[in-house]
Amino acid sequence: MTLDEALGRCPLIAILRGITPAEAATVGGALFDAGLRIIEVPLNSPEPMRSIATLAALLGDRALVGAGTVLSAGEVHAVRAAGGRLIVMPHGDLAVVRAAKAAGLWCVPGIATPTEAFAVLSEGADALKLFPAELMSPAVVKALRAVLPKATRLIPVGGISASNIPAYRAAGADAFGVGSTLYSPGKPAAEVARDAAALVLAVSR
Repeated sequence: MTLDEALGRCPLIAILRGITPAEAATVGGALFDAGLRIIEVPLNSPEPMRSIATLAALLGDRALVGAGTVLSAGEVHAVRAAGGRLIVMPHGDLAVVRAAKAAGLWCVPGIATPTEAFAVLSEGADALKLFPAELMSPAVVKALRAVLPKATRLIPVGGISASNIPAYRAAGADAFGVGSTLYSPGKPAAEVARDAAALVLAVSR
C-alpha cells in the first residue's frame, strides 16, 4: 500500500507512543478494524522494532506501518529491516530524508517554517508533518498552502482531536497524526477502537 492509497482510505496516522510489543497486535488490529491504514510506532517506545515487526507481519500490505521520532540514518535502516515502510520525523534533518528515500521508504519529516518545508521537499519528502500543530494554527496551514506546491500533503500533528480537525481541513490540511487523543500506554484496545471511530467520523464529515 502506498502512502497515497493509505491516506485516501483514511487520512489519519495513529501514533502509538509507548506501546509495547505485547500490545501491538491487539491495538493494531483494533485500529485496522476501525478503518485506519497508517500506524506509526515512535522509536522512543519500549522495543519499537519488535512492535513494528509485529504490526508489519499482522497487517502486511493492507496497511502502512512505520516509525516515528526517527533521528538518524541508522534508525532508518533498522526500521526497514523490521518491516517498516514509513519514516516519520519530528524535524527536517536532510540526511535522514535522503536515507529514507534511498532505502525506498515513504518519508514524512517535521517542519515548522516555509524554509524547512522547501528544503525537505527538495530532498524528496513525501508529505510534511506540521509539528507541533499547537504552534501552527489553521491560519498558518492556510498560509503554507498558498505558497507550497499544490500537490504537497500537509499533516498537522500535536494536539489533534475530533474537535479541531474540521478547522484544519478547511484550511487545507490533508491528513492528521493523532497520538494521545487515540492511544496512551496501557489503554485497552476497546477504548482505542472507540476513540478511533470518533476520529474517523470527524475526518469523514
